[in-house]
Amino acid sequence: MKESTLHRLTEQVRRLGRQEQLWSPGDVIVVAVSGGVDSTVLLHIMKEIAGDEALGLQLICAHLHHGLRGDEADRDAEFVRELAGRLGIPFDLGHADVRNYMKETGKSLELAAREKRYEYLHQVAERCGASSIALAHHADDQAETVMMRVLRGSGPSGLSGMRPKRREKNVELIRPLLRIYKTDLLLACRESELPFVEDSSNQDKEFTRNSVRLDVLPFLGQYNGQLPESLNRLAELAAAEDDYLQQEASKTYAELVRKEDEVLSYAVPLFTTLHVALQRRLIKLILNYLPLSTEERDFVKVEAIRQGTIQDRPTTWSLDLGGGVKCIREYDLIRFIPPAVESRIPHHTYLVEQFPAEVPIEGMDQSLRMTQLGAGWDSVLAKAEGNNEAIFDADELVYPLTVRSRIPGDAMKVMGLNGSKKVKDIFIDAKIPPSLRSRIPIITDAAGRILWIPGVRRSAVAAVNPRTTSVVHMVLIPR
Repeated sequence: MKESTLHRLTEQVRRLGRQEQLWSPGDVIVVAVSGGVDSTVLLHIMKEIAGDEALGLQLICAHLHHGLRGDEADRDAEFVRELAGRLGIPFDLGHADVRNYMKETGKSLELAAREKRYEYLHQVAERCGASSIALAHHADDQAETVMMRVLRGSGPSGLSGMRPKRREKNVELIRPLLRIYKTDLLLACRESELPFVEDSSNQDKEFTRNSVRLDVLPFLGQYNGQLPESLNRLAELAAAEDDYLQQEASKTYAELVRKEDEVLSYAVPLFTTLHVALQRRLIKLILNYLPLSTEERDFVKVEAIRQGTIQDRPTTWSLDLGGGVKCIREYDLIRFIPPAVESRIPHHTYLVEQFPAEVPIEGMDQSLRMTQLGAGWDSVLAKAEGNNEAIFDADELVYPLTVRSRIPGDAMKVMGLNGSKKVKDIFIDAKIPPSLRSRIPIITDAAGRILWIPGVRRSAVAAVNPRTTSVVHMVLIPR
């Protein structure tokens, strides 16, 4: 006896279910059913698979009344209710006011209906403790999706189309029919005499998807008689390569990206060694971890960040990414700063009235230690290296000393320079990132003279000389 089309499709879905791990024993699955041919076949197939005692799947048939098509929508809801009843599957009916939602959000009818539908399905899944939501998208839907993304200028991720399984809001969205074409679904209904309803809005070319299905694909089909199959093959190839690149981007993220106080950052020299495809993927992955809406993670922003990173000339710039998130380049460091992170440290002032003293530096994991030395101080001078410590003639200072935040207009007398130099310019010359400048303390004496900018530069004030008998030694130490 010839195998029925419905049975053949059921076995095809079983195989896809095993390959893609669409379900596990004991899963509760919400099946989205509109009453059309696609979802009607899906519900029959899922009912057959759920009958396998080894799996023990539990199904809920869910239908959303969008409030758009009057009596026709009422008819569809009643049809799905009766279908679920005949199959012995629990039925859930939801209602949405899509037109009112459109007015509130300014979104198109197509997008508004989709968002309310998914919102409802997620509510059913949460209420019923479901692990997944089964959607009736099939291979022709996949071809339409890929073509729509081609027309929008999508990248490789978009060309991969819909996936058989995708996690969203702690629930798996599964598409068991994704490898099956519409002709087979219609044939299954005819052979098995499965009734279904027709949605008149599927012929409305005001909807982009309908226009692509009814006009664009048939027109292009003149040049490729296997266009839907070709687009599905493109999606499959793009999906595999997209997965590979995503894995590589995740590895690169772990190696290059640092996180501190919710701020993500990477070093420019390491980034520039990456292939351009991996550079874009890394930036896109970083943006996915930030509180941005989907619309704000677009190619233009990714490319602006990438071009700003690879430019040869060390520089500083700031790019508003939306949602209060900023991307900042500070010489050889790129930083992504969410809105909750304050880049400035509150102003602070500490008086140092006796030695030894140890002052913690606000916003940094270092402290400033100050000691006064008499005889033998020259041995300390011999050991002093770099900008992390400094020695001053103790008799030339005016006490008490002060450790404070930088103030606009601060200037310091610099060795070898007649007059003073603004602290801002000193920071620029030393390539100190702007976000760190407010964290670096300024040490002054009671005469208001800046003595030292720890880790950056000391002043010409109170320089030691052959007549020096005692010194004040300042050094940065880890906390």
